[in-house]
Amino acid sequence: PWSVIGGNTFGTLVGIACAVWIGPPWLAAGVAVGGAIALMQQARCLHPPGGAAALLAVLTHTTDWRFAFVPVALNSALLVLGAMSWHAATRRPHPAPQPAADAVLPNADELSSAIDAAVARYGEVLDIDRTTLRGLLEDAQTQAYQQRLDSVRCSDIMRRDVQSARPDESVAQALLRLEEHGIKALPVIDKHRQVIGIVTAADLRIDPDAAPSAMRESAMPVAARMTRQVRVVSETRHLSELIPLFAGSGHHHIPVIDASARLVGMITQSDVMRALHRPSQQATD
Repeated sequence: PWSVIGGNTFGTLVGIACAVWIGPPWLAAGVAVGGAIALMQQARCLHPPGGAAALLAVLTHTTDWRFAFVPVALNSALLVLGAMSWHAATRRPHPAPQPAADAVLPNADELSSAIDAAVARYGEVLDIDRTTLRGLLEDAQTQAYQQRLDSVRCSDIMRRDVQSARPDESVAQALLRLEEHGIKALPVIDKHRQVIGIVTAADLRIDPDAAPSAMRESAMPVAARMTRQVRVVSETRHLSELIPLFAGSGHHHIPVIDASARLVGMITQSDVMRALHRPSQQATD
């Protein structure tokens, strides 16, 4: 609204001034258009028709200052009012409502500072207010993240050198493997590499009275400690399908299987976060 009303009004005022104070029409026309653009930039209401309004005032040799307010400013206000009424009637509010910021997006202050720095480096005045520009950028970032979630598959981000355990292995062997590799969970597989359970360090040390050294020496089989109802995902599933599993069900490690239900990898919460924050072209390398 400000660009329409302010741009047209200031442009007309500059045109009238040039028509009054500058003699040759060809010179007045050039000064009027250039002056109108400069004034609109300073007033942050850059509006292309404002330059035409300045030129019109010179060509018609308008010298009455009231012309800038009635009919120009008045008609501009009526035009804006009509547009706002149309948006309200069609339920398309202006300016457009801003999308809710995603947790992984910059906050409002960070994004505003970044916009100011980018515009200053760009070195030109953009005919768009900061709020609309920020909303546009936030929406673009949200769409980019959604596209990334829908394009990346489990096979692109999973750890392929996954460590596993056999059900007949001892607790001591499983604990040693967890400590050697610095991991927190082991999928338990059968002779066909199909996942039949999962075991964590907490599962293996479930007896609070047992010393760690005693647990490492335990010959108890992993099958006695493992969780048998284990969530697995296919290597072809998209990253967007993993978010609810990690966010809502409390999972921290999810085994990945192929079309034959054999273990081929493991995905953790850290893998998902890393995939969200790295460049999209690297996510599928």
